[in-house]
Amino acid sequence: MAGWREVFAVAEFRVLWLAQTQSRVGDQLARVALALLVYERTASAGLTALIYALTLLPPLFTAPLLAGLADRYPRRTVLVSVDVARAMFAGLMAIPGMPLPLLAALVVAMTCLQPLFAAGRTATLPAVLTGDRFAVGMGIMTATDGLAQIAGFTVGGLMVVWAGGPHVALAANAVTFLLSAALLRWGLRPHRPSGDSARRPSGFALAGVRLVVRDRRLLGLVSLIWLFGLFLGPEALAAPYADQIGAGAAAVGLLMAADVVGSVVGAALVTRVGRAWRDRLMVPLAVATGVPLVATVAGPPLPVTVVLWALSGLLATYMVLAQVAFTEELADEMRGRAIGFASAGLQSAQGAGVLLAGGLAELLPPSVAVAACAAAGSLGAVLVWAALLRGRDHIGPAVRRAEERRRHAQP
Repeated sequence: MAGWREVFAVAEFRVLWLAQTQSRVGDQLARVALALLVYERTASAGLTALIYALTLLPPLFTAPLLAGLADRYPRRTVLVSVDVARAMFAGLMAIPGMPLPLLAALVVAMTCLQPLFAAGRTATLPAVLTGDRFAVGMGIMTATDGLAQIAGFTVGGLMVVWAGGPHVALAANAVTFLLSAALLRWGLRPHRPSGDSARRPSGFALAGVRLVVRDRRLLGLVSLIWLFGLFLGPEALAAPYADQIGAGAAAVGLLMAADVVGSVVGAALVTRVGRAWRDRLMVPLAVATGVPLVATVAGPPLPVTVVLWALSGLLATYMVLAQVAFTEELADEMRGRAIGFASAGLQSAQGAGVLLAGGLAELLPPSVAVAACAAAGSLGAVLVWAALLRGRDHIGPAVRRAEERRRHAQP
């Protein structure tokens, strides 16, 4: 099994990792800044939530059309172009006095490009990290992504308070995109897609969607990934939950960070899991992710809640195993489109999960809303396994071709 040192010894991985990490910090800066900016202008919780949802939902509609570009052009070109475009949108958002409708339009435009970047980056990673190093690299990316989110939320609040308001944080986000573009342009090889993707315009954009929907194993893996949206109750309802248990506003940050800290630890641990155990652990961990959240249904004291939510975050690293398995099933010429579709679905599922938890909390105590969403997620994982992943007879095209090559190579 490959180790962290072996993975970080690959120069191109270091470039991808650094570009993604600092850019993720910028994304979280922007989310904090946008929430404060909109609430400051409107005093409307509904509009503030809507702007937050706009940072998650639009890719569901644009990813099938855009993600195919990652299979048609050199992936470095795609990544750099997306970062430059996002830097431009973020820079415009940082202009003081920007009308709210135009601000919302810029948020949508910037968010729509996220699946294309994710498709290009994840499709490049198996070419940069071969063999077991790929799974370790995905785990490292996930772990540091969680740390970057914590840093971004923390620094974002401080920057807004101390550095002159939300516009400074939005401008900082634009700078992170430019830095990412520079790192990728001069630290990454072109990584042209294999196959004849550029010569197949007919149905090209939707080919990734058709591939995933028609293959039972791919559909099962992506369904597990999307179920993660139902486990986001803690993030959506940390403030009302803290009020319910009488913990006060000071506990909100601790509650929001609990599952992220757990996910960072879990992602670090999962990099040590060998290939033979990945499929065995994936579904049990997905089912178990909701159990600690269901256990908080009665609103236990703050220390108990923090431990349970952190445990749920640790178990949620089934996501890393599912993403690795999904990517390894794909032929290189299809990776961009299929991963773009999966990434857009995940982002939209997260937005839908936040909205669902918030809607339930209007009718039920926050602790019950968190538990209900989590129970639905665990039950969904069982159903996905029973309907799509049970047995080993449905395997993806990349694995099937590899097995055929091995058979032909035998004397």
